[in-house]
Parts: sequence; structure tokens; C-alpha cells
Amino acid sequence: MWVAELIIAVVIAFLVVLSVVKSVRIVPQARARNVERFGRYRKTLEPGMSFIVPFVDRVKPLIDLREQVVSFTGQPVITEDNLVVQIDTVLFFQVTDPKAADYEIVDYIQAIEQLTATMLRSVIGSMDLEQTLTSRDKINTLLRGVLDDASGKWGIRVTRVEIKAIDPPKSVKDAMEKQMRAEREKRATILTAEGVRQASILTAEGDKQSAILRAEGEKQSQILRAEGQAQAIGQVFQAVHDNDPDPKLLAYQYLQTLPQLANGAGNTFWVIPSEMTSALKAVTSAFGGAGDSRNGDGQALGPGANGDAAVAAGPAQPELGAGAGSQAGILAPGAPAAIPAADPLVNGDRNATE
Repeated sequence: MWVAELIIAVVIAFLVVLSVVKSVRIVPQARARNVERFGRYRKTLEPGMSFIVPFVDRVKPLIDLREQVVSFTGQPVITEDNLVVQIDTVLFFQVTDPKAADYEIVDYIQAIEQLTATMLRSVIGSMDLEQTLTSRDKINTLLRGVLDDASGKWGIRVTRVEIKAIDPPKSVKDAMEKQMRAEREKRATILTAEGVRQASILTAEGDKQSAILRAEGEKQSQILRAEGQAQAIGQVFQAVHDNDPDPKLLAYQYLQTLPQLANGAGNTFWVIPSEMTSALKAVTSAFGGAGDSRNGDGQALGPGANGDAAVAAGPAQPELGAGAGSQAGILAPGAPAAIPAADPLVNGDRNATE
């Protein structure tokens, strides 16, 4: 008898323990659980420890209230210019109403995926490929607004939508690569031309500055050279006037310049100026008066028939012009003819006068 009572006590204790276990529910943080009583929604259990009526209330699975990320790959979308592109999207959402997320939609993840694909086709369909590739921020903003409005009744808030990848057809990729390559080559050609242009301009500027500086240098050099010559002429002229040279010295200097007149290689004929007569008279009077004068070779010099000095030259020299009988003659003004002689009086190499 006592065995039956012991068994009944154990069963009762087991039922009490089971009832206590069934009546206590612990919900983690950022989670929620819906409770049904006789198949009807009764309440939502908040994070922490909660009590329910065992064997009467049924607790549904946990619902995550944290922000979740779902990636949707390979969504085929047709653009406005009839190109099919594959678009990968990333969706960030959060459950804000556990009751609506549990009872308003069967599978809110699948519902969000399909809604994203539909809205993506609607948004991309109004853009061409160029706009699609360059307007990701605009697409993200439009998708987020549309999805947030549509999923609000499900107790879900879409926080962010990102376009992860846009893959156009291979033919379009090849064309885009060719276009990009042409643009880069164009920019490279333009930059090269700009560099050549700048180099040419800088070179021309340098040549201009160099020519200006060279001309300035030559100008200053000529000015200084002219000033030096002017000063030298002035000093010589002043020295001549200060020393008061006599006519005999001037006549001797005058005769010394005669060989320089025949130094040119192309000179075949030259004329003695009329002042030579007076110079010769001054020299002859200085070295012997009216008497005869001889040079180093014994050639005599004397007055001409008409009172003017006549100078005779020997055989033709390269410095002197050819005279009659293949001889070079130097005629003073008023002389009737040239007097032949054995040795020249005036020579480019030497000039001896006694």
C-alpha cells in the first residue's frame, strides 16, 4: 500500500516540477517570443524571465530583433537601353514588431528578397547602362525608400540597401574596355603634346633671352671698344700736339706706311698720293739736301725732270702692279715716266733709306 502511495507522490512531484519548468521562460537580450493560448495570440515575451500557463500557452520560436544582413546574388535586370545586367545587392533590415513579423508574413526574408528584385527592376528599368554604373548612390536611396515603405506593415525596417556588383554582358565589357583604353591613350597624347608645347615655349624663351643677352654683350663690347679707340686716338693726337713734331719726322712716318698699301694678296696696281712729292723732298733734304741719296743696294734717288720726285722699282713684285716692260712702276703726280732701277725702293718686307 505504501508503495502505491510512494508512486503517486513521485508522479505528483514530477508533475509539479514539470509545471514549474513549463511555466518559466527565459528570453535572451534582443530577442522576442510570441505566446499563443489555445491557438490565439496572447502576448510577446520581452527579454528576461517570464511566466506562462503550462499546457495552455504555447511559446513560438525566438525572433531576432538585431539588425540583419541578407545578400541577394544574380538578379537579372534590363536597363532602359535593353541591356541585361546582373546585379548583386546587400540588404540591411531590422525587426521592429515581432507580432507583425510573425503573423503578417509567412517568411519575411523571402518576401524582402522578392520585393528587392521587383523594386530593382523598376528602378534600373528607367536608367541606361551609363547611369546605372555611375548612379549607385541614387539607386540605393530609391530602393531603401521603396522597401522601407513596403515592409513597414510586416514589422520590418529596412535600414540600408547597397549595390554590391553590376555585371554587364561580356560584349559590353569589351566595348567599355576599348573605350577606356582609347580615353587613356587620348589623355596620354594630350599630355605628351602639352609637354612638347611647354618644352618648345621654354626653349624659345631661353633662346630669346640668350639672344638678348648676347646682343647686350656685343653692344657693351662695341661701346667699350669704341670708347677705348676714341681714348687712344685722343691720347695719340694730344701727344703729337704736345711734342710738336717737325715735318721731317712726319714725312718719314708717311713713307713707312707705304709698304702696308701693297700687303693685300690681290693688289696689282696702286697709286701714290700727291703728298708723296713733298714727303720725298723733306726726306732728301733731311739726309743730304740736294745731293744724291742711295739705298742699301746703291740705287740712287734724285729729283725728276720737272722737279717732282720719281721712284723707280725693279722687277715686278707680288705687292706691286706691273709697269711697262714687265716692271712695276710707282709714279708720283706730275712725273712724265717711270725710271727703271735695279732694286725696289718700296717693298712689303723691308724698306731701307739712307
